[in-house]
Amino acid sequence: MTATAHVRLIRDRATWLIYLQFGVFATYLYGLSSALPLLRLDQGVSQAVAGLHGTAMAAGGIVTGLVLPWVVGRIGRRAAIWTGMAGISSGTLMVAAAPTVLPVTLLGYGVAGALSALVLFPGMAALDDRHGPAGPAAISEANAVCVIVGIGVPFVVSTAAQSALGWRAALLVTSVLAALLALAMGRVRIPEPEKTVGGAATDGGARFGWRFYLAATVLFCCVAMEFCFNLWAAKLFSDQTGLPAAVAATAVAAFTAGMAAGRIAGAWLALRIPPTALFLGALLVAAVGWAIFWLSTDPIFSYAGLAVSGLGVALHFPMALSRLLATSGGRRDRASAMAAIFSGLAVGTGPFLLGALADGFGTQRAFLMVPALIGLAVAGLLVTAGERSLRSVGEPA
Repeated sequence: MTATAHVRLIRDRATWLIYLQFGVFATYLYGLSSALPLLRLDQGVSQAVAGLHGTAMAAGGIVTGLVLPWVVGRIGRRAAIWTGMAGISSGTLMVAAAPTVLPVTLLGYGVAGALSALVLFPGMAALDDRHGPAGPAAISEANAVCVIVGIGVPFVVSTAAQSALGWRAALLVTSVLAALLALAMGRVRIPEPEKTVGGAATDGGARFGWRFYLAATVLFCCVAMEFCFNLWAAKLFSDQTGLPAAVAATAVAAFTAGMAAGRIAGAWLALRIPPTALFLGALLVAAVGWAIFWLSTDPIFSYAGLAVSGLGVALHFPMALSRLLATSGGRRDRASAMAAIFSGLAVGTGPFLLGALADGFGTQRAFLMVPALIGLAVAGLLVTAGERSLRSVGEPA
């Protein structure tokens, strides 16, 4: 896939609907992420046990990935996405209703994680179908909307935590926005899979090649990295700076601000820079930001490090997913299902492993996972880039 300057991104009503649905998705994701340190304090559990909430989200995403092609084939992308919107609302309400009951909060995170995959992956497959060569830019822009909305969520959680309402009240935002969006744009049609047989989507039954699975591994690394920041950056920020947990929850906002800027710029850059070069540059920026954050004990430099990290991480998921779709041979819904599975595995193993390492060695040492994941992602990109170069000299792909 080659970036060209003349590719244009045309935003129709369906595109805007998916963008706004991603915005509601952000209130769930960043709300539950920034609330996790506060939830842990309320429950009085260890960091590893608190990390099980990320595992619950992951398990839900994996289950959804296993059935996603069947669900989309049966009810279509539009119905699947709105079902997912109802699911993330239900999950966040469960956490808000019983924050001190561990089984209930684990179930709430799991339900929200499972149904959120019905919003995220069919939505991005629809954008890729609708926009063709401009698909990576549309996916990046959709994720930009997601993090722009997400910037304010940690502040809402932090403000609510320091008020008489408590942090649980902040989780009600997801349900309210989902209901308003359904009332305003519930009738807008979303692009569906082109080929159907007997009401079920068919995009080929052949197995994916090794390039696809290597792209999926890169996606795994990127998702694990992002969720390590989302779920544990506030804890390291608090440990390094000495600020209380309620204030340190705003550290996630610096990360999401960087992501917002990166994805806004990324939508423009994806139309002009070859994807591999852009992806590698984004991984390098994330590594620089991590180093600043990891070494800093000053709040200002810690915020700056998180912002720079977010600037790089911003492009990781959109570029990794676009790369996965590009290696799928046009089987976007099956590829989206695999993306949900690999992303779910990443969400579950990454933050949980970091939490377990933090219990044993401290949060700062545990955050060495981030450069390790960056290194693996870079290696995966270079292997596929080198293989493509060799093929371009020899036989056609």
